[in-house]
Parts: sequence; C-alpha cells; structure tokens
Amino acid sequence: MGAPKPCFCLCLCLSIIIFFLPLVSSSHHLPGNPANEIVAIINKNRTAAKLGALNDSPGLGCMALQYVELCKDNCAATNGSVNCNPPEDDFTEVFGPNCGVELPTFGTITGHIVGCSQSKRYIADPEAAFSEVLVRDGRSLSVVRNRSHKGVGVGLFGVHKGPFFWCVLFGDGETNSTFMLEERGQGIKQKKGCFSGSAFACNSSNLIRSLGLWLLSLLLCLVLHILRG
Repeated sequence: MGAPKPCFCLCLCLSIIIFFLPLVSSSHHLPGNPANEIVAIINKNRTAAKLGALNDSPGLGCMALQYVELCKDNCAATNGSVNCNPPEDDFTEVFGPNCGVELPTFGTITGHIVGCSQSKRYIADPEAAFSEVLVRDGRSLSVVRNRSHKGVGVGLFGVHKGPFFWCVLFGDGETNSTFMLEERGQGIKQKKGCFSGSAFACNSSNLIRSLGLWLLSLLLCLVLHILRG
C-alpha cells in the first residue's frame, strides 16, 4: 500500500480545521454559561443596595428559558422590549412540567424581567446585557431589588440570524424546598439556549454542528481521493 497522496492529506487537514473552527469561534461569543453570570450580577446589585443575595434556582432558570423560547417571535427591534405575556397557568401547566419541576415544590413567581437585542455583543458582555437590555429603567431595577424575592433564575435563548432573548424569573422559597427539579435536574439537557444553575454550557449544540460539518468534509475528501485514483 502506497503512501497517502498529498491531495488527500491536505483534505484531511482541512476537515480537522473545519471541525475545530466553530468550537473556537463559538467559545468566544458564548463563554460557558452567561446566564450564571447574570445571576451573579443581580446578586452584586442587590448586596450593593444592602439587600440579601438570592438563591440560584435551576428550576426558575429552566422555566425562564421556556418563557423566552415561547416569546422568540416577539422582539421589538426599536427598544428591545418583548411583547409577550404567557398566561400564569403556563408556569404550572407547561414550563414547569417541561423542566421537570416537582409540582409539590412549586412556589410563587414574585417577579420577572424580559429583554431582547439583535446585538451579539451582549452575549459576551453580561454586565452590558444587565444594564442595557434587562434593567434600563427604574421600574426594572425595582423588580431586581424587591424584598420579597428569595430565588432567581435566568434563561437565555438566541434565534438563528435573529435576536437574543433574556428572561429573569424571581420566586419565593428556599433553594432546597422550592422549584425543585426531578432527579436534581440531571435529566434536563436543553437543545437551545441555556439557563442558570445548569451544568451544561450555553453552546452545547455547536459540538453536534461541528461534527456534522467535519463528517461532510471528510466524505467529500474521500470522494475526491477515489475520483483522482
């Protein structure tokens, strides 16, 4: 068996580059889980106002992601507001069950903030997303600093070639007894977006996309190799 031809070796190298390039570029735009960073910023804002930090609730976070997925077609391009108000029953009948929130542990949603933007820079800059997308006025700030909140969860969702959405849900109750996820949330793997308290990175779908591109490029290289003899 002869040595591989230079053309095939070049194709193989290019296919490897194609596999890793989306992962490198996506990690620049989506560093880990930006939803967790929004929670940290909210607690920093509250403690600066001498208010208690909130519990990071994966149950609230997952429902926040469900919320923005439902509202993905309702972003106002002019001011970044989200014109979408799901019925309150959706939390217990749709969002909660989809996330695996145990019904007996379902507490009270004490507030929420929703925002959207066409700019990708807010994904890489959670501080700017907090101050320029989510909390742009006194009304939103008063929601963040409400004394009745005990827990918080953040959902983040991006539409392909479209806007990015953020949702912050606040709730009452303690971490170990309210908005509890079945099997501690181990069975939940979001296909798009991310939510705070989750162990999964926001860009997990990029690995699948990269693998598909790599297999396609490798297949094309093999076809070219066979045709060239």
